[in-house]
Amino acid sequence: MQLEKIISISGKPGLFKLVSQVKNGFIIEDISTKKKVSIGNSSQVSLLDNIAMFTLDKEVPLFEVFQNIAKTNDYTATLHHKSTESELKEFMGVALPNYDQSRVYISDIKKLAQWYNLLHKAGYITPESFVIIEETTETAEETTPVEAPAKKTATKKTAAPKAEKTATPKASTKTAKAAPKTANKKQG
Repeated sequence: MQLEKIISISGKPGLFKLVSQVKNGFIIEDISTKKKVSIGNSSQVSLLDNIAMFTLDKEVPLFEVFQNIAKTNDYTATLHHKSTESELKEFMGVALPNYDQSRVYISDIKKLAQWYNLLHKAGYITPESFVIIEETTETAEETTPVEAPAKKTATKKTAAPKAEKTATPKASTKTAKAAPKTANKKQG
C-alpha cells in the first residue's frame, strides 16, 4: 500500500488521492467515488504517510498499524468506527498492543478504524499492497517505513506540496517579474 499520495482534508469527510498540482492548489480524487475536484493551497491537508501513532516507547507509522489490522482481520474490513468505546479500545490493543493510552484518544481510534475501512473498500488493503513496498526497497531494513516517518510528527499541513509548487516554471517566472516592479516602487 502506498500512502504517500493518500490524504485527509480537514473539514471534508473521507480520504483522497493527490492526482496533480495546478496553479492555485491540487486536483484530488475521492478514493470511494473516484470523483475528482480541486482544492486550494489553503486547505489543511494531512498525508497519511506522515501520520504516526504513539506507543509507550516510540511512534509507529500509520502504514504499520494498517498492516497489523489487515493481518489480524485477514485483509477484510474491521469494526465500525461508531462501535462502543470498549470495543474500540480492544481493537486498538490488537492493532498496536503497547499503544500509549494517554496520548491515543478514542477519536484517534475511531478515525483509524474509519480510514482503514475506507481504504479497504477502495481496494488499497490487500496482501499484495503491503508486499509491494517491501519489495521496492533493496534492503528492507535500511528503508523500513518505521525509520523515515518516526522522525515526522502528525501534522495538519505538509511542506512537501508547497515546495513542489514553487519549483514550477510558472511560479518562478511570476516571481522574477514581480521582483523588479516591487524594487522600483520602493526606490521611487
